[in-house]
Amino acid sequence: MSAAVRFYSRSGNTKAVAEAIAQVAGVPAVSVDDTQSVISSPVDVLVIGGALYAYGIDSHLKDYLKGLKKENVRKAVVFSTSWISKHALDLIRKELEAKGIQVAGETFHVKSSQAAGSADDAKTFAKKFL
Repeated sequence: MSAAVRFYSRSGNTKAVAEAIAQVAGVPAVSVDDTQSVISSPVDVLVIGGALYAYGIDSHLKDYLKGLKKENVRKAVVFSTSWISKHALDLIRKELEAKGIQVAGETFHVKSSQAAGSADDAKTFAKKFL
């Protein structure tokens, strides 16, 4: 099974979760603002996450999602870190579904303040899809 892990993080919390998930997948976690984040050949699973900033997802993540090609992503799995709201999960899902990309029903969310200690939970979540 081929996989990719992509994220956008301002504080490092989402990055920490992405790196735990990437360990399970056996691939690097790549920030969406990195030139290596482009998915140019099909993957079975794209695990993608971000956080909520001022009631929306960061423009870097939003632009990345808009640039994804349906033919390169068989299925997406969404995760998020944020202080209070889980709304980023819905916003990411909406962007993916608008592209016609199938999105797993189950998601992973952790409060930002607990992200550093959530590696085991993130890995357990990832094993369900990878």
